[in-house]
Amino acid sequence: MKTGADIKLLKKKARWVRRQVLEMVAAAGKGHIGGALSCTDILVTLFHGGVLRFDPHNPAWEGRDRFILSKGHSSVALYAVLADLGFFPVSDLGSFCRNGTFLGGHPDKNIPGIEVDSGALGHGLAIGSGLALAAGMDRKDNVTVVLMGDGECQEGSVWEAAMFAAQHRLTNLVAVIDKNGQGVTDYIDDSVSLEPFAEKWRGFNWEVREIDGHSFEELLGAFKDIRSRSSQKPLAVIARTIKGKGVSFMEGVLEWHHAVPSGNNLEKARRELAL
Repeated sequence: MKTGADIKLLKKKARWVRRQVLEMVAAAGKGHIGGALSCTDILVTLFHGGVLRFDPHNPAWEGRDRFILSKGHSSVALYAVLADLGFFPVSDLGSFCRNGTFLGGHPDKNIPGIEVDSGALGHGLAIGSGLALAAGMDRKDNVTVVLMGDGECQEGSVWEAAMFAAQHRLTNLVAVIDKNGQGVTDYIDDSVSLEPFAEKWRGFNWEVREIDGHSFEELLGAFKDIRSRSSQKPLAVIARTIKGKGVSFMEGVLEWHHAVPSGNNLEKARRELAL
């Protein structure tokens, strides 16, 4: 794990990840590109910003932190990050969603660096709460981080897990919400509004930090003390993001939840994400 983070390096990494996401989805003819692009900066900060402890050469290292991508449909971005770190070869990214590949549309624990099968929304926080509780009982200092979508937070199971985590004072648990304001086919506020979102988490007895999810300065600031917080509450980081971030014609447009770029759209996206 790094002890510091260079903002320019993080921006460069994020651009590279977004380009890999584009190429992987285009080559496979499938994938959830919008949400993968919205959470890219969060993933890059966690893995490249000195936040999480891990060992690419020993993914099962007991001292590692646990990361759960509860919004598993955004797996394509996590795969790019893991490959870049050396969990598996970058060349494997080209096999995404192909027959016989180990890189499926949703993460599974047979992939190096993946802790749990995920993608059935609403489950990640409960699993993470159990992992955090077990770590505390075993007097281990690893942290569990769960990345969720805001649409996922329409699931009642999320709030059951939130109550459990607060009850057990899981200070080693961090929920990060990729708040891009969109679900599969509609905007969150037009389907089942979550507002006042931050106050809901506070009402469930969590510490809450609201940030710009595309600002590496704010992301690093939100995560800098996750091992040394004085609060006796679990931590919720609400990261305001833009679905499709980084590709102008995808940003905030509902169809790019899982549309596949091709033709002129693909070439335009490549120009905007040129390395």
